[in-house]
Amino acid sequence: MNGTPQHRLAKPDSSISDFVYCFSSIRDLSEMSEGVIIPNGKIDLSFYKTSDGQFYISLLGLETKAKIAPKLNISVFFSINFNPLAVEYILGQPVADILDSGKIMPDGFWDFHIDDLNDFDAFCEKATGKIQSLMCKKTDERKRRLFDIIFKTYGEISIKELSDKIGWKARQINQYFNLQFGISLKAYCSILRFQASLSHIKEGKLFPQLNYYDQSHFIKEIKKLSGASPKELFKNENRRFLQFLVKDME
Repeated sequence: MNGTPQHRLAKPDSSISDFVYCFSSIRDLSEMSEGVIIPNGKIDLSFYKTSDGQFYISLLGLETKAKIAPKLNISVFFSINFNPLAVEYILGQPVADILDSGKIMPDGFWDFHIDDLNDFDAFCEKATGKIQSLMCKKTDERKRRLFDIIFKTYGEISIKELSDKIGWKARQINQYFNLQFGISLKAYCSILRFQASLSHIKEGKLFPQLNYYDQSHFIKEIKKLSGASPKELFKNENRRFLQFLVKDME
């Protein structure tokens, strides 16, 4: 990394917290010489301006493996980090077809334009208002409880136990995950456990703190999702693991 990008993170208003994990901002992203995107269990709606003044909005599906961030000359980057529940109730479209990828949204999407990247606080306020305006459909309580439970347990719950708790058949839960997100519940829970492990790794705890079988299994799962060992993540040389940096802001 040649320079030091400026990061900001804003937590959502409680009225939209079922759907939004956070808002984030990175300035001077073009100064990065390399970067690795690692799975975070969120769906990102990104708004960015390139160094030559072009404006784009992109929707990124769930990530299931590490990938090299595209080398774009981005000067300002704002993002809405959505919880999966938002896919059906806010975005109104499945993201199964963009698993490990993304797509450019049409011009004027949600009435956002390049000038909205001038002020992060104003951006968050406008995005909050838009999301609130879309919250007209009653949320299925089973789905709300499903995500509440798996987030609180960091994905460390069996599908049978989850099914019993929310009164929704395991087959139907997996069908919902595959149709909406393109992965199984088990695969999604692995991502949540991985994300929870990042906090421990950041503290230098390079042995499993969660329910991995043993050290070998822990290292294998961390490498599978990040492309790096726990030790490499802890070092985070050149601060290249981009979403790992969010831990600095939480």
